[in-house]
Amino acid sequence: MTKSMNAGARRRASDTIWHESGETDGDGPMPAARRFQRDSDRVERIATLVPPPAAEPVAGPPVPAPTGGAMLHRFGRLFDGLIASQSLASTDPVLDVRDFAWTAGLRREWAAIRAEAVAMAPSGLMPLWQDGGAVPIRAAGCPRTLAALRAIPGLYDAAFASLAPNAHIPTRRGATKGLITCHLGLVVPRDGGARMRVRDRILRWAEGETLIFDDSFDHEIHNDAEGQRIVLRIRFARPLRQPGQWVAGAVLRLLRGRI
Repeated sequence: MTKSMNAGARRRASDTIWHESGETDGDGPMPAARRFQRDSDRVERIATLVPPPAAEPVAGPPVPAPTGGAMLHRFGRLFDGLIASQSLASTDPVLDVRDFAWTAGLRREWAAIRAEAVAMAPSGLMPLWQDGGAVPIRAAGCPRTLAALRAIPGLYDAAFASLAPNAHIPTRRGATKGLITCHLGLVVPRDGGARMRVRDRILRWAEGETLIFDDSFDHEIHNDAEGQRIVLRIRFARPLRQPGQWVAGAVLRLLRGRI
């Protein structure tokens, strides 16, 4: 981490006041570490304890009930404030790539990664890395991409993400602040019609360049160009102090396969 990020983390830490809850474990006050470990364990159990509610009748067209996945996303976001307070990285919607030294390796390898992506002709989202390892069916076709991915600390998942001409991905939010997203531009229309809004910031991709953002903020994507846009989309674990690291890890285990 750079000095600027460390300084920002120190400023945030100085603004945070932690209070003992007064709970005990039988032999005196319960240590904060044990209390947060207990709470993070509860995160993993809660999805099986509370089934999704049935939709209530309404006048007019029926309103669909939230799916189980949507409810889990809402539940995961309840912990975003705690995770943000423990972050060692910026909690702004858009982050400085210089705070993540490993992005330089992606930029050095971008031409080889682009060649592998074009050869695979992705449509939509093509997973490359998930559940702690490379997707076997893709391994032979993108060795340089996978080598670059293995150098990323805290890698959660990765995919080639293609957006067709004149396509629009509506506004949405990620399920947890425990993950940060990186895009490496691979194929980008030159007319500037491909763009992404993250909260109140408009971002445009450039071939061979990286951008990093927090998708727990509302964001949407447009490709008003006549050409396809392809990026390498990477999600990685937010650097955190304890107890935020425990809580974020529990939330990610709960949401695995649903985000």
